[in-house]
Amino acid sequence: MNDRIESIRHADGVVELHLNRADKMNALDPAMFDALIDAGSRLREDASVRAVVLGGRGKAFCAGLDMQSFQRMQSDAANIVGDASSGRDLTDRTHGISNAAQYVAMVWREVPVPVIAAVHGVAFGGGLQVALGADLRLVAADTKMSVMEIKWGLVPDMGGMVLMRELARNDVVRELTYTGRIFSGAEAVALGLATRVAADPLAEALAMAHEIAQKSPDAIRAGKRLLNAAMGHSATELLLAESVEQKALIGSPNQAEAVRANIERRPPHFSDPRR
Repeated sequence: MNDRIESIRHADGVVELHLNRADKMNALDPAMFDALIDAGSRLREDASVRAVVLGGRGKAFCAGLDMQSFQRMQSDAANIVGDASSGRDLTDRTHGISNAAQYVAMVWREVPVPVIAAVHGVAFGGGLQVALGADLRLVAADTKMSVMEIKWGLVPDMGGMVLMRELARNDVVRELTYTGRIFSGAEAVALGLATRVAADPLAEALAMAHEIAQKSPDAIRAGKRLLNAAMGHSATELLLAESVEQKALIGSPNQAEAVRANIERRPPHFSDPRR
């Protein structure tokens, strides 16, 4: 991880990640792309993590692609992403089903615990897509948001099409993609692109993360696996996946501890998840 991301780990397993390029409104440059992928990849493998809060330092969550990077992209599109600097074609799948630019947003789906985006100021273009990769988005009412790629003659290409279709009606996604218009955090909630308005998105995201951290980590991770699967599985496949996850949870140490703690009216003491 480089200095583009500030990481804070709390004693209960909550991790804060802050885009830390405040002088540029946390705009995405090659170093920020690399830092986000690295941070997400590390958390994906960390069994001690219980929940993640993703925010931005300074006046904004993320203003989108850094303009200097955009100028370089005009001559060589591959140079906008660190691991694409070798000249890889954007159609190369370098990170599972994604290329590197897409993985900046999609990696948060692979982090096995809830990721909560605390969004303020602006979330434009790629910045919006990073937020959409989170499980939940708490937004300030006056946050300015936009699917801004059309302004530059482009389409959303950081997982936006996959992520927006899960959240908003098809005609809404089309309107925002075709116009690039700026909308507020309050409207984002109405459209389905944000979870709820928060007076202080970071404080409320942290409070939610700490609450989640008190739940059985096995059940939380199983829930995220099921919710991820729900978007691409048939009812038959998803019903079986529910049964498989529940069978593994019943009688497991953390599930038994959840029962004991409730009966004894005390805080639970969970161990790190088995998977």
